[in-house]
Amino acid sequence: MGRDALTVPLVAARAGVTPSTVYRRWGDLRELLSDVAVERLRPDGAPADHGSLQADLEAWAVQFAEEMSSTAGRTYIRDALLGDPEQGNAVRCSDYAVEQLKVLGVRAAGRGEAVPDVETLLDVVVAPLMYRILFRPSDLSAAYTDRLVASALGRGPLPPAAKS
Repeated sequence: MGRDALTVPLVAARAGVTPSTVYRRWGDLRELLSDVAVERLRPDGAPADHGSLQADLEAWAVQFAEEMSSTAGRTYIRDALLGDPEQGNAVRCSDYAVEQLKVLGVRAAGRGEAVPDVETLLDVVVAPLMYRILFRPSDLSAAYTDRLVASALGRGPLPPAAKS
């Protein structure tokens, strides 16, 4: 069945509950889809260890960009935000990225590496990626994400704007 045909009564029937049960919990289909999307956006596990903070961040940023810019990823992002007027799911999604970046930071600190604070990583790596994923997905290459990481680590300027 296509997504456009999805209704609360169909979801309730599949779950073996009455539609009123679903409406009491979620209010409407958008809120339900928002909660589902947030669960789908949850990372499966800790980021891989590539031996250095730069290598770890580069690999993480490429994977993040690939997953979030996929058709499913963009749909989940849209659903997570559309059905969440209180912004609680947006915060949960942000927390997923923060948790992943903290793992990378703790690992790097354990190796004796200097680690930027998480807010810097969010501002310099994650925020530009999310903007590009949502509004200008033309250049989400590994070269682009590597330039973001280099900038966050103080090893280069911010990446140039993508060519149109």
